[in-house]
Amino acid sequence: MSDNSVKSLFSFIKASPTAFHAVKNISEILSKNGFSELSESEKWTLSSGGKYFVTRNSSSVIAFCLPKNNFQEPRAFHLVASHSDSPCFKIKENPEITSSGSVVLNVEKYGGMLLAPWFDRPLSLAGRIIVREKNALKQLLVNIDRDLLLIPNLAIHFNREANDGKKFDVQTELRPIFAMNDESANETSFLSLIAKTAGVKKGDIVSHDLFLYARSEPALWGAKNEFISAPRLDDLECAFTTLQGFISAQRDSSAEPESDAGIPVYCVFDNEEVGSSSRQGADSTFLSDTLTRLSEKLGWTGEELKISLSKSIMISADNAHALHPNYSSASDPVNRPKINGGIVIKYNAAQKYTTDALSSAFFKEICKNESVPFQIFTNNSNIPGGSTLGNISQNHVSVASLDIGLAQWAMHSPYESAGVKDIDFMIKAIEGFYK
Repeated sequence: MSDNSVKSLFSFIKASPTAFHAVKNISEILSKNGFSELSESEKWTLSSGGKYFVTRNSSSVIAFCLPKNNFQEPRAFHLVASHSDSPCFKIKENPEITSSGSVVLNVEKYGGMLLAPWFDRPLSLAGRIIVREKNALKQLLVNIDRDLLLIPNLAIHFNREANDGKKFDVQTELRPIFAMNDESANETSFLSLIAKTAGVKKGDIVSHDLFLYARSEPALWGAKNEFISAPRLDDLECAFTTLQGFISAQRDSSAEPESDAGIPVYCVFDNEEVGSSSRQGADSTFLSDTLTRLSEKLGWTGEELKISLSKSIMISADNAHALHPNYSSASDPVNRPKINGGIVIKYNAAQKYTTDALSSAFFKEICKNESVPFQIFTNNSNIPGGSTLGNISQNHVSVASLDIGLAQWAMHSPYESAGVKDIDFMIKAIEGFYK
């Protein structure tokens, strides 16, 4: 295990409270490693050996590297995809509500959330605002980097059945407290605080996409410091570790030993937690548009692109459920991934996961070549389980595919837990895949 890997992951998570911030940070890492940014609204010029990335909606990103030799020759794509978003609360428009002497914020659920852990936890908000600047509209990222909000629990004295099961009313019970409702309320209004943080005038803010996020610090814990806990491990852990594997493979001069080496592609999509059906999600044309434009710039015909896709493979990397020591009956009786047990290969007969015998055999061989342990996840047959972005992306780019992840506890909680060793396992396996 590399201490540097853990520290780097923690730093990335802390700097990425929303999908917008995550993609900004990914873009900066790519730029520092020699990648040039392309724009969807401009013509592209690509060169042999070039390294490029393109974003959409500032919350999704695709990066790729071109071969140095015979770079216009059609070849397979080697794709890895993860997602930038996590379940949380989205701030509604006109969010301030005066209630019993306090100002609370009107919020709604984003994704399938574990609600109880959001109580009694320091929170803040981040995202993007659109401001009016002269005769144009401009996007600014915002992060109020301090403990700002809290959702207090109701004392057990007022709810003696609190520990006997509880269904939460999101509209009334999950509103974070923002301020006291007193004579200074105008000075501490929601938009005034956002404007001050962004360095703009309140009246210039036209609209916003803002989200609550947990302020809990990432932590190492366990008798041997073998565990990690942090917000948004699903799926920033995969977004970060696959990025490190992608970059490491490009640094290695042996990454292209033969003239028919594939084209490595790194993808991070937004809105996976709400179905991926946005223009920046896995169910959009973002990937197909990018690969089509790339192939056209290299002079491929439409048929050559289809031939290349028929030889391509995608790894969908999204964290997996670990065997829980207190709820072992929730897991499959045989396939029970453990934290720090290696990369999890996910199977599902209903195709919620795209792994099949061929794609899994391919990935198992990579893991063996890289001396990376792997384990298997299948759902308990009585529990439907979730889905991810692999099968959704197939609607637009049909390639051989498999779903993997890193084992974790408390998925979709604002504070999730996973294993230290698995961080480097993923980096090493993805580097091996790209090479």
